[in-house]
Amino acid sequence: MTDEVKSAMGPFDIGRVMAALPHRYPMLLIDRVESLVPDTSITAIKAVTINEGFFQGHFPGRPIMPGVLIVEALAQAAGVLAVESLGLAGSGKLVYFMAIDGAKFRKPVEPGVLLQLEATFVQKRATVCKFAGVAKVDGKVVAEANFTAMIADPPKAT
Repeated sequence: MTDEVKSAMGPFDIGRVMAALPHRYPMLLIDRVESLVPDTSITAIKAVTINEGFFQGHFPGRPIMPGVLIVEALAQAAGVLAVESLGLAGSGKLVYFMAIDGAKFRKPVEPGVLLQLEATFVQKRATVCKFAGVAKVDGKVVAEANFTAMIADPPKAT
């Protein structure tokens, strides 16, 4: 693309999300991509429902989405951004976590909300990318983290 303003793509339904990510239930944590600006940013949605298996034990009587899963959802959104921006959707390439920095959890995420996941490129190279992620509920920040990921081939079957 040129230096002109890049146009947003989206929305992407679950089929397009699944084409970009190898994750499947119960680990697929993105339900929809609202918008994606190649090489720049993504906004995705996770519908948080009481039917999620983790709510049975986290915590009985006070269900809260585990923070690690919020960060995973942010990373999955960033993974979609990376593979779409690099033209790798459907290539079989995987996006692996390398580092998580500055994770902060501001407010509990309870069932019945739409978790808005925003990720932006901080640095993009051929195989290693850095991202900044923010998760929101009703426009209020509930979590944030910076993370680094590596794009690689899947491990060989043995």
